[in-house]
Amino acid sequence: MKPDLSVELAGIRMQNPVMTASGTFGYGKEFVPYLDLNRLGALVVKTITLEPRAGNPPPRIVETPAGMLNAIGLQNAGLEAFLQEHLPYLRQFSPPLIVNIAGGSIEEFTQLASRLSQAEGIAGLELNISCPNLVDGLIFGTDARLLSSLVRQVRTATPLPLLVKLTPNVTDIILMARSAVEAGADGLSLINTLLGMAIDIETRRPKLANVTGGLSGPAIKPVALRMIYQVAQALTVPIVGMGGIMSAQDALEFLIAGAQAVAIGTANFIEPASCIQVIEGLESYLIEHQMPRLRDLIGTLITD
Repeated sequence: MKPDLSVELAGIRMQNPVMTASGTFGYGKEFVPYLDLNRLGALVVKTITLEPRAGNPPPRIVETPAGMLNAIGLQNAGLEAFLQEHLPYLRQFSPPLIVNIAGGSIEEFTQLASRLSQAEGIAGLELNISCPNLVDGLIFGTDARLLSSLVRQVRTATPLPLLVKLTPNVTDIILMARSAVEAGADGLSLINTLLGMAIDIETRRPKLANVTGGLSGPAIKPVALRMIYQVAQALTVPIVGMGGIMSAQDALEFLIAGAQAVAIGTANFIEPASCIQVIEGLESYLIEHQMPRLRDLIGTLITD
């Protein structure tokens, strides 16, 4: 008998814990030639904003040792195009669809949440809180009070399960996590990218046109694991773990640390079928260790 890989994340039932990380999987259609989307635990699309965004000027992706820097700038088709063109296509697949949203103000976030909640076929929302706040130039994810206000108001705008994607660029991840949960978040996604940069020594110019960008890939995995463990110890809240997961072994570390699900990001650029490979690897691990349910593995880290 095959082991049971199913999990429940903030009320969202998933056949396995493997999700796609927002920003690395397009609108799903791009990966159809490479894997069966129906085998995923959940599908998370690239960030949606109210209006279309062209993103930052190139160059906006740079390879780094054990990672990748990106400064895409939330390029996307905008809410209306997503609802009319992409959502109808995505409805044909069975895994729950989670839509990642971003806004430059609390009002934009609430508008997005309200409109998407009225659409058919969306299982949950994920807040991207690493975009600039147009009011005072701060980042929602680095100000606990601003984050609390944002989540509280978005919570009133949607009945859907609400995940908040936390940035690691803070001094106290538990403070930010607690602020989001107490304001009404049903779950947390962590971590987003670490802020970094790269320099061309011949031109003495930044390799990214935006100067800085988000660092992802294996280089950030130890930071992600540490933060997930800290939050899982401090709060009782569903966690989607992400940050440098390249294999089933990586995913297992995140689950043992306390994540209920995992999201695959940078690995999709290297091997488009990475998600399937991770799912198959999780199943093999459970069989090898004679564990009938993946849920029995979550949060089982031994520290004494």
